Amino acid sequence: MSEVRIAAEPRSEFGKGAARKIRRADRVPAVLYGHGIEPKHLTLPGHDLMIALRTPNVLIRVEGEGVNEIALPKGVQRDPLKGFIEHIDLLLVKRGEKVTVEIPVTTTGDIAPGGLLDQQLVTVAVEAEATHIPTGVEVDIEGLEVGAVVTAGDLELPRGATLAADPETVVLQVITVPTTAEAEEAPEGEAEAAPAEAAAE
Repeated sequence: MSEVRIAAEPRSEFGKGAARKIRRADRVPAVLYGHGIEPKHLTLPGHDLMIALRTPNVLIRVEGEGVNEIALPKGVQRDPLKGFIEHIDLLLVKRGEKVTVEIPVTTTGDIAPGGLLDQQLVTVAVEAEATHIPTGVEVDIEGLEVGAVVTAGDLELPRGATLAADPETVVLQVITVPTTAEAEEAPEGEAEAAPAEAAAE
């Protein structure tokens, strides 16, 4: 996985007022921590960070005064209405070390006719080398019929990744297409009888 380089500046002012001031300048308050170091309080350019976070589990090379580290986003706070990033926690990582991350689960192919795909997990936890995190895992659902179940243990993980979730966890299953209960339960002729009764009254 390639690194995204982002220029960082040290943060010396704290509190809600200072945070608002930072965001008005299109920067994001950040904390870099891990490996026993004292947490570093930084600010990052909002636009560059937003673009970087479009890639799941992106590796960020944080560069600036007194810092030149590789980190993983571990906590992103966004404004619930406008969606902009309010704060980010960055976990310091080293080449060769293992980390546990969530990777996307996608499907390929089409299930057999007459069934409905019920995907219960859109991500799955795996352990992988920090600098070689897979972008996701694909599940081939071609021809799966009603009753088929795929668990986390059935997934063919990318090379170098190991499952960190319960292998019995259901990822997806094929269920029967639900029908309209009212249509099944209504006796034949009931709908026709109602207008006749109304006319008689």
